[in-house]
Amino acid sequence: MDRSIYVAMTGATQIMRAQEAVSHNLANASTVGFKNELSAFQSLPVLGPGQATRINAVARGLGQDLAQGSAINTGRSLDVAIDGPGWIAVQAPDGSTGYTRAGDLQLTPDGQLTDARGNPVLGGGGPISLPPSAKISIGEDGTVSAVPLGAGPNTIAAMGTIQLANPAAADMVQGDDGLMHMADGSTAPADPTVRLTAGVLEGSNVNASSELVKMIALARQYDMQLKTLKSAEDNATSASKLLQSS
Repeated sequence: MDRSIYVAMTGATQIMRAQEAVSHNLANASTVGFKNELSAFQSLPVLGPGQATRINAVARGLGQDLAQGSAINTGRSLDVAIDGPGWIAVQAPDGSTGYTRAGDLQLTPDGQLTDARGNPVLGGGGPISLPPSAKISIGEDGTVSAVPLGAGPNTIAAMGTIQLANPAAADMVQGDDGLMHMADGSTAPADPTVRLTAGVLEGSNVNASSELVKMIALARQYDMQLKTLKSAEDNATSASKLLQSS
């Protein structure tokens, strides 16, 4: 009896964890540059005294699907999308270097170039700052150019170059800040082959239909675990009545 309750309880708990990953993906189906988080059930032995004869199915994250998302044309000068593999380097909240593919860049009131979350975009010498400008453009190689206020349209000056990197996917992990980081804590070298496309954003690569199917399947599995718990309760009640009558 207690074994059936244990199996159903642990199964329901792991299904809830899997549902959290699916819900997170669905919530970010329209988030710029978001990468689908992968998860699956894995068999792990139950640790404890005695022989390892029992196995639990545990929901575990398998990393991110780094496939490129669909292109969204915006025409905005500060919107950029990476053409192919690569990452934009930003300064994470803890001061380390993080990497993102969300190219909806912003300008703070003091002229600092940041991503949509407010993380400063890094150039060759640190965060990129721009003076008050009449026009700003970003080149394929990440060069940020601006026309200063009051200057002629042909007076274009380079203000910095966005640091672009392309480390191996196996060397990167996602941090609690939502950014990708080098697994060993280092900084990836700049890669001059990474190219940007201005006026375009990379959408999320989450397949909403597929995630909805997963959510429905997990909900049905969760109901099965609850029915198992109810069956165990009914069996316990019947057994108690039999003992009382005897």
